[in-house]
Amino acid sequence: MIKLGILGYGNLGRGVENAVKINPDTELCAIFTRRNPSDVKVNSNTKVVSVDEIEEWKNKIDVLILCGGSAVDLPVQTPKYAKLFNVIDSFDTHAKIPEHYKNVDTSAKSASKTAIISVGWDPGLFSLNRMYANAILPDGCDYTFWGRGVSQGHSDAIRRIEGVKDARQYTVPVEEALIQARSGKNPQLTTRQKHKRECYVVLKEGADAKRVESEIVNMPNYFADYDTTVNFISEEELKKNHSAIPHGGFVLRSGKTSPNTNHIIEYSLKLDSNPEFTSSVLIAYARAALRLNKEGVYGCKTVFDVAPAYLSPKTNEELISTML
Repeated sequence: MIKLGILGYGNLGRGVENAVKINPDTELCAIFTRRNPSDVKVNSNTKVVSVDEIEEWKNKIDVLILCGGSAVDLPVQTPKYAKLFNVIDSFDTHAKIPEHYKNVDTSAKSASKTAIISVGWDPGLFSLNRMYANAILPDGCDYTFWGRGVSQGHSDAIRRIEGVKDARQYTVPVEEALIQARSGKNPQLTTRQKHKRECYVVLKEGADAKRVESEIVNMPNYFADYDTTVNFISEEELKKNHSAIPHGGFVLRSGKTSPNTNHIIEYSLKLDSNPEFTSSVLIAYARAALRLNKEGVYGCKTVFDVAPAYLSPKTNEELISTML
């Protein structure tokens, strides 16, 4: 049994809790929280523990799954806890992944631990498909489209703004750009041409709507490079119309193997629940992290470094006979 811990009990933490139930080789040992543990109501019999006591669990957990946000939590938490545990995170600020990687690598190596960062579907599964397609079609163009769906990371970034009570952010592909990408003509598309961002925001009483809107649309790495609309709505409307967390998207590579021969590789996901799907990916990579650590592979890794067989509970013989 792989003994797991969760740090953070929001949508992603609850998703991991559910994913453990359908992965019989895993066991959830503790849920760590910055809140008062007695105030956290969980959907299992798992013990809820104050994060202040996390070091006492150093030898009781095989892998700690970090379920915080990329804007503020993970840049601090992942390097910190990689000194105590094998860790997995879903850090998704693409522009800052190299910096995050270096910080986590230093910490994990110092403690002979294994960390796998930026695990999920993008970054994560989409990253793998981009890499495979580039290796197969070196003469071509990449296209990634997200949505229409709720981005957890972008929604969290909005909620961090002073005066925001709650928020949902939808990433919306521009249909014309998707058609062009699939045409085989290899168009050059800008970030702004490929996606729009729709924000639905509930303000705290007395908050300055113009300031909040300005902070959203000008936020670097999140909204500044996109056509972004901000809609201020009531809390009741948010709960009624925006409580689900669907997502998905497409990764394409269009490339030539000879002057008149073009190929398109396309991978797509259609997700009813972004956090539940991401959680299932986190569980698979937690399995891999433990296997790597037992083999003496320390430091920070990404999905590029993990052999596919390490994700599966099946033996190599089972994989070869049933899936190859």
